[in-house]
Amino acid sequence: MATNINIEEIRTTLQRVRSELMQKPNVVATGIGYKVTNGKRTDELAIICSVSTKMTGKSLSAKEMVPKAVDDVPTDVYPSGFFTALQAPTGRFRPAPGGVSIGHVLITAGTLGCLVQKNGKKFILSNNHVLANSNEAEIGDAIVQPGPTDGGAMPGDHIADLAEFVPIRFQNDNNDGGNGSSPCSVARAVAGFLNSLAAMVGSDTRLRAVYKGKPKAAENKVDCALAEPLQEADVVNEILNIGKIKGISEGTLGLEVKKSGRTSGLTSGNIQQIDVTVDVSYGTGKTATFVDQLISGNMSAGGDSGSAVLDTNNHIIGLLFAGSSSNTIINRIQNVFEALQVSIIEE
Repeated sequence: MATNINIEEIRTTLQRVRSELMQKPNVVATGIGYKVTNGKRTDELAIICSVSTKMTGKSLSAKEMVPKAVDDVPTDVYPSGFFTALQAPTGRFRPAPGGVSIGHVLITAGTLGCLVQKNGKKFILSNNHVLANSNEAEIGDAIVQPGPTDGGAMPGDHIADLAEFVPIRFQNDNNDGGNGSSPCSVARAVAGFLNSLAAMVGSDTRLRAVYKGKPKAAENKVDCALAEPLQEADVVNEILNIGKIKGISEGTLGLEVKKSGRTSGLTSGNIQQIDVTVDVSYGTGKTATFVDQLISGNMSAGGDSGSAVLDTNNHIIGLLFAGSSSNTIINRIQNVFEALQVSIIEE
């Protein structure tokens, strides 16, 4: 097996095989990281397959197993557990910094990430599922600080209004409910046309377009939204226990990072995987596939969603939005800023 494969070659390989790997039993994420041997991290780059439960080879067929290598790129299987969007039930802050409880009036609570700017205005940045109730909200809906579970209520805690969000594309949004029919309108149209011809010649035979296998999931890069403060004096451009954001950086393998969130407060970790594709559960049967994500160790808990993730120089590298019992999932901040067309506030 080759040992001098560079990260760009691995990225190319992962891009080609990630869909196939994500189809394997219990695989919930794929990314690039360092191989772990006997419980210790090595310096060998590998494609990491995170699994909800690690199964023995005896319980899987050869086709179902993650191969030991793909195109000379080694793989590793990591038991991460399921990833879920972090949303859960603290005090009222005026002015409110990043790292404190906030939420749409119909959710529990999440975290105010940070302030950003767009077209000369200041906005609160957090997750779609924190500020926009996982696509269910309307622009102009009220945002309260603290979040509802932490006692936030209208009108006294009304701090902002929902201004914009990037819709989350859930896996079953565009199919037929899972009855086996084809999600492809072209296939259905062709079947309909042939059935019409059959009827014209007196044939009782009918065709039904059927999709074989699991449909390719719609892909997301970000879970993000903006809220416009009712008054600029009600918010402050800093993060609780961290201070001001000093710039933007890339989340790279091994990078030391930190965040301040409404549940677990100030925590730190390091980036364990990049180029991650991951399935995230939003509850009530909703699952969304995210690509180009970052994975860190366990540095979050329910309610920390929306937290800004920074490096040791206080450069923002991502927006926390999901996690499991052992890992945290982070949107790359470059994707967030591009999707919302915002920038950091330089003061």
